[in-house]
Amino acid sequence: MVNMHPLEAYEFLRNKESAILIDVRSEVEYMFVGHAEAAIHIPWYVEPAWEINPSFIENLLKTVGSRDRPIIFICRNGNRSKEAGRHAEENGFTQVSNVLYGFEGDIDQSSRRGLLNGWRYEGLPWEQC
Repeated sequence: MVNMHPLEAYEFLRNKESAILIDVRSEVEYMFVGHAEAAIHIPWYVEPAWEINPSFIENLLKTVGSRDRPIIFICRNGNRSKEAGRHAEENGFTQVSNVLYGFEGDIDQSSRRGLLNGWRYEGLPWEQC
């Protein structure tokens, strides 16, 4: 798995037409916190027990169409997306990347996100439902 800085991931998505961005956060995070433009939501963990999504690989394959398509995973800070990426690789996906720092970034000294790094911090396109 390749780890990409948010700016690098954005440029890769812009320059590689077949690449796809998958947001693996919960539905609530995706909808209300916001998400990168064009990100497709496939949760890694599912409520209410917060267990690994048993349909993750099935949903991923339906969405991307081929195990050889370039996939970039993103989550809040890069941890869940890294787990999901490893799982995808273990299931035969060949071009898997992870967005370092995720959408919201690391926690700062005041216990807040979005002030150190991440997709939003870099000013990359995002939307909120």
